[in-house]
Amino acid sequence: MSINTHLLQTNGAFFQQLSRKNQYKQDSRECMIRTMAQLLDTSTTEHHPGMLLGKIQSGKTRTFIGVMALAYDNGYDMVILLTKGTNALVKQTYARLNEEFSKAIEEDEMRVYDIMAMPDNLRKYELSQKLAVIVKKETRNLDHLHDALTERYPQLTDKRVLFIDDEADFASVAYEYKRDQNVKHMRVIATKINTLRETLRKPAFLQVTATPYSLYLQPEDMTIHKGKVFEPIRPAFTELVPIHEHYIGGKVYFEWSEKDGHLSSYLFHPVEEKELEVMKKMDGRRVKMEHLLTQKNISNIRQAIVNFIVGAGIRRWQQREKGQREQKYSFIIHTERGKTAHAWQAELIQGFEQLLIESAREESELFQRLIRESYDDLMRTVQTLEKTTRPAFSAVYEEVRRSLDEEYIVSNIVNSEKDVNELLDHTGQLQLRSPMNIFIGGQILDRGVTIHNLIGFFYGRNPKSFQQDTVLQHSRMYGARPVADLAVTRFYTTQRIYAVMKKIHEFDTELRRAFEQGGHRRGVVFVQRDLSEGILPCNPNKILLSELTMINPHKRMLPIGFQTGYKTHIQKTILELDRLIAKAKTSAHYSEDNAHLIPVAQAKEMLRLVYETLEMEEGRDFHLDEYEGVLDYLSKEAESGAYIWLLTRTQRQIRRYKQDGKFENSPDTPGKGSGELAAARKVAREFPALIMLRQEGKKEHGWRGAPFWWPVLVAQAETSPTVYANKTVK
Repeated sequence: MSINTHLLQTNGAFFQQLSRKNQYKQDSRECMIRTMAQLLDTSTTEHHPGMLLGKIQSGKTRTFIGVMALAYDNGYDMVILLTKGTNALVKQTYARLNEEFSKAIEEDEMRVYDIMAMPDNLRKYELSQKLAVIVKKETRNLDHLHDALTERYPQLTDKRVLFIDDEADFASVAYEYKRDQNVKHMRVIATKINTLRETLRKPAFLQVTATPYSLYLQPEDMTIHKGKVFEPIRPAFTELVPIHEHYIGGKVYFEWSEKDGHLSSYLFHPVEEKELEVMKKMDGRRVKMEHLLTQKNISNIRQAIVNFIVGAGIRRWQQREKGQREQKYSFIIHTERGKTAHAWQAELIQGFEQLLIESAREESELFQRLIRESYDDLMRTVQTLEKTTRPAFSAVYEEVRRSLDEEYIVSNIVNSEKDVNELLDHTGQLQLRSPMNIFIGGQILDRGVTIHNLIGFFYGRNPKSFQQDTVLQHSRMYGARPVADLAVTRFYTTQRIYAVMKKIHEFDTELRRAFEQGGHRRGVVFVQRDLSEGILPCNPNKILLSELTMINPHKRMLPIGFQTGYKTHIQKTILELDRLIAKAKTSAHYSEDNAHLIPVAQAKEMLRLVYETLEMEEGRDFHLDEYEGVLDYLSKEAESGAYIWLLTRTQRQIRRYKQDGKFENSPDTPGKGSGELAAARKVAREFPALIMLRQEGKKEHGWRGAPFWWPVLVAQAETSPTVYANKTVK
């Protein structure tokens, strides 16, 4: 779509002041200008807003503030900024706007107000200035805004107003279906905003989010099932916030992490589910405070704390060596919402700290071993950076010992508005009081409050169903940071949560790719499996993220992280599989390049037998019904029938673990045998492919001495980007 920007005022006082102050890069500046041009040229409403789509912690606020400045220069008188519902975020936003527009405010050209503190007696002189009004997305704030516009200052209704909905996670659902009343109702917040719109002369609407949750991806009016109608908000236009060069996001944690020897491959430390249970509440039978430095059932949180102290020590030593200012660092523990759990975790952390201080002063053998283990772990990543100074163990040991002796560590519970407000600095960000700051909390920590220099994140929020907007906002390890800080960063969570976050990253990546390539105009397909009716359209706002699979051209699916059953238990099933595969190949519909086109029903039977032979490790999944559902969908995508390419290899001797100790995840890639994945992608054009690899399963390779088949499912090239939901929220 061509955008008319030549009539846009880009040299106005507001935008020029910000441009000089922030030294916008060209791509950021162009994004702001395009957004403002489209707001001027396009009719936007709360149902069809403009959209700024960015990554978590990627500079979205900086971008929409630039759009605000352009709005003031192009005829808009007031910006109503809708924020998430916490006082901390309001304070942070208020401080940010006052700082960004300080010159305009000083010269009486602009005023910034929190709606709950907006004066009752503003004069015409004040109302004639450009206004920015910050409003929490909750009933009382919106009622105050309505009162200000209609009762106290009705003259404002004649002004040109731009609504900016920051972190618009839930705006995708303007309507909710009331089953008992068999009617649709507009949600409360959407209703109040809609009422406000009706009082204004010509408002414009811009949503800002990193979690679009399918806003763009459905048709205007889609019948879901049995007459139910889903009516999503659909953006009038979309602009992507540029990703800056220092951004650390999902690609680092979930893509590059799979590259052997890459810095990112060491960041994730898996935590056992039972350790999260220990952290829920105090239990003297499971945790002995005097043995915190040796107890096995809290080994990961102990390692996390020690790694944080050592990591911060390494960075501060490096900065001192270079004559730089020594930075303060932060660590987050976010596993529970309850205050009781937070109090217990704080007691646990203080117990660790006290024992570490005592051990450091004694220079005990245990203390030296803990620091050495942490040093060895962190130096694996530090040494991957070519131009980074690498401290010797003796230097780090002394740094850590001094840090503990001088009480560099401070821990804080952050679980209420009062707690957050007491911890915020003058800019509205969590203040780092000491060189090493540990924050323990729940929901408040995921509400957009900035936390600087985060190098440790212990995450355990483990709900039965994951919602994308919630989980992504919890990803506090995303954002701009020096690569030297990343080298000492560690991320601790369970394998199951990590897998869900990886799925969300894949979802997010595919959506952004669709926008960049213009594919969002035809949409990304949302489907779910229905046992009685096969594949159905799926309401995207009902997706369980833990049950989501992103399907795109040549995407591969395979079980990872398993052990085989014992030979005596699975031998009969393996022989049955051998016979089935041999029969399928000899009776194939068509053969090409050692690939055989067989009915999907046969492939599903093979997967069923494989499923009986594998034992998944904790946090690892091989959902047979998910594979069957994906196969059903992919075969329906092929217009020529329900077929799949079968490729087989035998006498494979792959090891269970890679050299770095992680589970093998690439039995099909080039360099490991004949490159079956490349062969599968070559034939998987109209039809999907199933690679069946017969492994020897030797004990010396980490298996149980039993042959087994390892399946890899590959989507065909000619398939639409699809979100497959194996289960949905009822």
